[in-house]
Amino acid sequence: MTLSDLGRLIILLGFVLIIVGGIFLAIGRAPLFRHFGHLPGDIRIEGENYSCFFPLMSMIVISLLLSLALNIVIRLINR
Repeated sequence: MTLSDLGRLIILLGFVLIIVGGIFLAIGRAPLFRHFGHLPGDIRIEGENYSCFFPLMSMIVISLLLSLALNIVIRLINR
């Protein structure tokens, strides 16, 4: 791989990161996704000088949604 090819690859990866970042910004403003992090089962521990947050239920829901989407894509590709 030459330096020219490496430069093109880095530029391409930069564009991909910009697009993915924009998608995350748009999703973060969608009303449906505002509840993530505030679901029952998300653990929040707050003390006088510290706070700790474990989004367990949010992680489970996101994992299930991504697994479902991936299974649908794989089934469509294998047809």
